[in-house]
Amino acid sequence: MGREGYAPLFETKEAKGRIAYKIYAISVFMGICMIWMYRATHVPEKGLRWAWFCMFGAEIWFGIYWIFTQSARWRPVYRSTFKERLSHRYEDELPGVDIFVCTADPTIEPPTLVINTVLSVMAYDYPQEKLSIYLSDDGGSDLTFYALLEASRFSKHWIPFCKKFKVEPRSPAVYFATTSEPHDTQHTNEWLSTKKLYEEMANRIDTTVKLGRISGEIRAEHKGFTEWQSVVNSRNHQAIIQILIDGRDPNAVDAEGSALPTLVYMAREKRPQHPHNFKAGALNALMEFHGMDGYGGPMYVGTGCFFRRESLCGKKYSEEYKEEWKKGMEGRAKGNAMELEDRAKGLASCTCEENTQWGKEMGLKYGTPVEDVTTGLAIQCRGWKSIYLNPTRKAFLGIAPTTLLQSLVQHKRWGEGHLQLFLTKHCSFIQGHGKIKLQLQMGNAILNAWAVNAFPTLCYVVVPSLSLLNGISLFPKISSPWFITFAYVTVAKHTYSLVEGLWLGDTVQSWWNQQRIWLYRRTSAYFFANIDVALKLSGLAKSAFAITAKETDDEVAKRYELEIMEFGSNSPMFTILATLAMLNLFCLFGAIKRLAMGDEMGDVEALVLQFVLCGVLVIINWPIYQGLLMRKDMGRLPTTVAFTSIGLAVLACLNPMH
Repeated sequence: MGREGYAPLFETKEAKGRIAYKIYAISVFMGICMIWMYRATHVPEKGLRWAWFCMFGAEIWFGIYWIFTQSARWRPVYRSTFKERLSHRYEDELPGVDIFVCTADPTIEPPTLVINTVLSVMAYDYPQEKLSIYLSDDGGSDLTFYALLEASRFSKHWIPFCKKFKVEPRSPAVYFATTSEPHDTQHTNEWLSTKKLYEEMANRIDTTVKLGRISGEIRAEHKGFTEWQSVVNSRNHQAIIQILIDGRDPNAVDAEGSALPTLVYMAREKRPQHPHNFKAGALNALMEFHGMDGYGGPMYVGTGCFFRRESLCGKKYSEEYKEEWKKGMEGRAKGNAMELEDRAKGLASCTCEENTQWGKEMGLKYGTPVEDVTTGLAIQCRGWKSIYLNPTRKAFLGIAPTTLLQSLVQHKRWGEGHLQLFLTKHCSFIQGHGKIKLQLQMGNAILNAWAVNAFPTLCYVVVPSLSLLNGISLFPKISSPWFITFAYVTVAKHTYSLVEGLWLGDTVQSWWNQQRIWLYRRTSAYFFANIDVALKLSGLAKSAFAITAKETDDEVAKRYELEIMEFGSNSPMFTILATLAMLNLFCLFGAIKRLAMGDEMGDVEALVLQFVLCGVLVIINWPIYQGLLMRKDMGRLPTTVAFTSIGLAVLACLNPMH
């Protein structure tokens, strides 16, 4: 039973089979220690000692990082909720909820996509009068404002339709694309009429976005468009606040006469002489994890998260804390919509946070591309706990990058931000010392240390392959007991990874693709993240916020559906990936040729692991070979990348290691 004699609102269970996992983990740890011992006791007396120590350093880091990852696997817990008990217990006492949707650029994040997100949250199964949805437009675009205006009108039909027919999913684009016409006559009629309304709205928005400007006829429809008469550009404009639906207004009702949620458009003021702080600044103006849940809660990763207002406002948690839900609703701002808009503009100005604690001790943190993670850590250090809920039907669905470059750019930004935290006082081991559990500090370090993995991974991709080509052994003989240690650790780790992936719903092919992308991120995105952090720490570069594209053309989408890797553009990251791929290909076939020709290769028995490693890398890089040498479509690697990478790989192979 829960507090006050009520049945609990949620249930927490520890994962099963933990004893078996702990036995496995201990055995792998012992294997890692034995590998370190082998490196320390078998240093060659002559020859390439630098290569040996490179491998030793890489293996030390991989072992330490593996220890970090155990914090997320040692004690996972799973939670399930009983939402019917919540509504039954509290009836009309549910708290007010503010939902923030962020966008930045209508060309990269199409307004139609953005308003589908807005419409889905407006249709939440929650008292509408207690919902407030804010669209934070970092781009300050009148195109995005127009799309939201259209959505506010369509919501009067979409919300009652969702309630009446218990629609899932509640994004109209996804719903109509994945749901066939119902058989019931009444349902069919409303389904067709609602679909028609949505398609007409989407067509109007897309047409206007392609035109690139708002027509005079549309501008006359709402007073809010006058705000853009003073806008210089997306980086130089006044604060723009428009309340499109005022949920307190008794006239703000849907087609069935029921209350609508509050809907607000906001573009924070931007001036060239003032730092904007990107999404973190915009969110302040408006004010996956089972393992970490077992030690005080997962970190905040930017989306799909609900906060108590007090936790974001810098308040420390105490045992006496009890939220007064009624008080929260009674404390809502007074005045009509126009008065509120004028007052809110002051809070969205460039200077309102000067000499305050916003962005420091209150709200989302400033000064890092991963403001979400450092904000979450600060909240946990103030005593608040987070919990992770992963329901059977996914609560939040997003759009992932469809091209390799988009994915690498995204991870470069994340890796850079996390590394900045790792090297400052905001590192979880420093900021969280004595405030959160050590396991939770280690869990944060898994992400914080992403970029550090670049150098040991590059070492393992390059050094053994070049050594193989030159007949130099870096691993024990196949007949040696040490060989069993290396083989066990490698096989055990990857076997567990595969089993874990299958248990979570992956296929073998999906798991294999993840290993490939894991390698590509570490050797390109995280490598450049390290370079960028070094330049910024030396004062030679400044922070910039890279937006991930959310729109894909038809040809790219077709290749994505066929699981054909999309390259298409020229990038230094592609040059690195292609060079490494060609290097391993040349080394493998060069070593096989030397072996077949009877050339001196030393003790071949001691080269078995290097042959295996080099061969696996060649198989992993198969999509790159296709993009370089076989494909003719627009998604192939550019010719310049092919020539450059082949040339660099040949030079590396011709350069003797001795």
